[in-house]
Amino acid sequence: MTLLAVLGPDLVPTVVPADTPILRADDLGAVRGDGVFETANVRGGRPWLLDAHLDRMARSAAALDLALPAREALVALADTACRAWPAADEGALRIVCTRGPESGGPPTVYATLNPITDHQRAKRRSGVAVRTLPLGIPVAVRTAEPALLAGAKTLSYAVNMACQRWATAHGADDVLWVSADGYALEAPTSSLVWLRDGVLCTVPPAETGILAGTTAAHLLSRAGELGWTAREQLVRPAELADAQGVWLTSSARGPVEVRSLDDTPLGPSPETTRITKLLGFPT
Repeated sequence: MTLLAVLGPDLVPTVVPADTPILRADDLGAVRGDGVFETANVRGGRPWLLDAHLDRMARSAAALDLALPAREALVALADTACRAWPAADEGALRIVCTRGPESGGPPTVYATLNPITDHQRAKRRSGVAVRTLPLGIPVAVRTAEPALLAGAKTLSYAVNMACQRWATAHGADDVLWVSADGYALEAPTSSLVWLRDGVLCTVPPAETGILAGTTAAHLLSRAGELGWTAREQLVRPAELADAQGVWLTSSARGPVEVRSLDDTPLGPSPETTRITKLLGFPT
């Protein structure tokens, strides 16, 4: 079941049938991937960490020189979609803003809400097998040039999806991108988090140009509740072998334990249950 809510020219959100046409054929979001989006977990009928997601969306839009609607309108769009969603069902709310028609005109803004699948929940319990894949650029190259859109969450996800298909074709569940100089970066739709000697770590977005993970940042901000400290640092894939836990975190799937990396077994970690409970993700 997909729920669709559209933000009209008057900035009033409306729930419409999911098969309603809302994009023109020349919409730059469709023909160029020129736009931004955010996905928030929905539980109890409310979007989780919505403020953090909208903050990141604003940063992404600024990098693209893309005018977003007023924040109040985006909040109203999210609220409208969530009010029409069964409160007992966990979902993924995706808010999308494109540059609009190629010939000119207002941006296209809408939200979809879809259920979290049984497959996604199963991975929370069983973990994932991951393979590294070279990204082909040095770790710091994107941060030096704003036009490379370091840290922006855009609609251009063809490479991300191709990498996940590559993982499946090579007997894995997901990919961990690695820089040309050998540092682990991120997965196509999630952030890397690991625990070593009581320190919960993630890769520094400002230094690497990766997307700043909303779920990862929230988890690290609460590390003290689990008796840990938190740190952003670079890591090489081989260094993850002696970690007390390695996870890929995302808003939809939640914290998912990496059980193998390039066929090297990792985990299982007893900390996965504590992390999942802290973040409030159903299993």
